Amino acid sequence: MASLARHGSRDAGDWQPKGWTKSSPPAGLRGVCPRPFSAPAASAPKGSRGLHPHPFAVKTRTPPPQAQFDELLVWVLIALLALGLVMVYSSSIATAEANKFTAYQPTYYLLRHGVFILAGLFIGLFAFQVPVQIWQTYAPYLFVFGAALLVLVLIPGVGREVNGSRRWLSLFVINLQPSELMKLFVVLYAADYTVRKGKVGHLFRKAFVPMLAVMVMIGALLLQEPDMGALVVICIIALSTLWLGGFNLKVFIALLLALPLALGALISSSPYRMHRIIGFMDPWSDPYGKGYQLSHALIAFGRGEWLGVGLGGSVEKLFYLPEAHTDFLMAVIAEELGLVGVAAVIMLFALLVVRAFRIGRHAAFLERNFSALVAQGIGVWIGAQALINIGVNMGVLPTKGLTLPFLSFGGSGIVVNCVAAAVLLRVDYENRRIARGLPV
Repeated sequence: MASLARHGSRDAGDWQPKGWTKSSPPAGLRGVCPRPFSAPAASAPKGSRGLHPHPFAVKTRTPPPQAQFDELLVWVLIALLALGLVMVYSSSIATAEANKFTAYQPTYYLLRHGVFILAGLFIGLFAFQVPVQIWQTYAPYLFVFGAALLVLVLIPGVGREVNGSRRWLSLFVINLQPSELMKLFVVLYAADYTVRKGKVGHLFRKAFVPMLAVMVMIGALLLQEPDMGALVVICIIALSTLWLGGFNLKVFIALLLALPLALGALISSSPYRMHRIIGFMDPWSDPYGKGYQLSHALIAFGRGEWLGVGLGGSVEKLFYLPEAHTDFLMAVIAEELGLVGVAAVIMLFALLVVRAFRIGRHAAFLERNFSALVAQGIGVWIGAQALINIGVNMGVLPTKGLTLPFLSFGGSGIVVNCVAAAVLLRVDYENRRIARGLPV
């Protein structure tokens, strides 16, 4: 009080910390314009005892809560599932309405595809609750379980044969396709194997030979079904995971040189595969035989032009294009939605792959190597399968029995894709919690 009496009464607006001038802002606040050090225009409100807030004590908003997982990835997955539901119905309505097997119900495939999506979401929600560490612990056992299913499907009377291929196990209510499960199990096993063999990744005998032997065994089982498409995807997953895990570059170059030779031997050893290659190279030479399916897929792409003929307006789905709601769903999308629809689907898959690799990179930054390889392995799997399916529909790749992930009709494929997406989201969820110092 005595000090104030000697120097006079000073209002809060005239107060200055020692060393400040009226024209200079406080140090450390970049880009902040200070209020001038002058008396306030209005007097202090009654009851405030003459106190005023500090000129730089600016109240900020409460920061928004941080997301627990990649929201953009969730919306991409929802968009793919929703588009798939619509297009499966559009591509299958004529076939279902005219088929005795479906009891002439036009919504036969729509209802079942909807049930598959709900089942996939439910099982995926359960898979999301499983910590990544548990997946790593049981990865070898899941791989052995998948191999046992591949053996089981080849046993006469156990495996179900459709269109000359024995790929399904009848579970009374649904048919299980073990090769779809094997794709997820290979992602987990290859990631776990790469982490375990990281210190000897430069040694061919200790690092590559065991994985090569396992892949040859799985490949032999898949070729007996036959399911060449699944074999190609599984090989891509395994090799990509080893590559991302930092294994020897020279060995990869040797494998890349050997793969075309192995693929050529597989094709030449089977008249069925040779006919497919011939039909792929010139489908118009036999449009009613070997090139029938591909020629009608190309017609569908040609009719679609820029904006398509409109949803439901496809002609090729009217008993011309076989497997229009499964392997050749992309051709119906091209015919009804045009180049815009095809570009939208490709963009969604590209976003999914990019987000998967970003999640994997974040996990690698946190030194969670298994999680990083699982996330990137899922991205490689979905991206490679989508690329092959789209390439087959467009006639730039030979015909393979591969569905379009998240879109094509099929119970096993949809459920396994949803589980893979749940595992990917779980990796991202754990990354974010660890980055904040929270337990997982």
